[in-house]
Amino acid sequence: MKQAAPIDLSQAPAPTKAATGERAMFAGGCFWGTQYSFQSLPGVTRSIVGYSGGHTKNPTYRDVCGHGTGHAEAVYLEYDPKKLSYRKLVDYFWTIHDPTTMNRQGPDFGDQYRSAIFYTSNEQKAIAEDSKKAAQASGRFSGPIVTQIVPAGIFYPAEEYHQNYDVKNGSLSCPSPVHK
Repeated sequence: MKQAAPIDLSQAPAPTKAATGERAMFAGGCFWGTQYSFQSLPGVTRSIVGYSGGHTKNPTYRDVCGHGTGHAEAVYLEYDPKKLSYRKLVDYFWTIHDPTTMNRQGPDFGDQYRSAIFYTSNEQKAIAEDSKKAAQASGRFSGPIVTQIVPAGIFYPAEEYHQNYDVKNGSLSCPSPVHK
């Protein structure tokens, strides 16, 4: 099944700018549930599920599930900064998955299910780090937050059948423990 062209989030001069506003990328376990959660936020104008953070070019779902690509299941977002701030996106991220489990969300395990925030600017990095500290200090989590905060690179959109999977199928297919 053909995949859309990769999106390079590491490119200068304005890496956070997108056609419909600003852009962000997160990995929080199964990308179906993560996409479903984020696209419900007012101000999110586009969401795409795919793969990022690894070393294999143009990976497929089968490749990523084989645990040799280094990629995480990720969600690329475009959002309107007049309606939704990057800080609100990051703060929301802590509520839609368990950031204290290493390479696992619910029954899904493997490095492709790791928790990560892929930043596209030093400003995004600082916001993500500050939000992570606040989330850890909140006492909401029983263990340390293991979410990676790493530079964004190339995002490879997943196969079409993965896009908006939960909307197409009318249910939340892979909820994390916080969705139960």
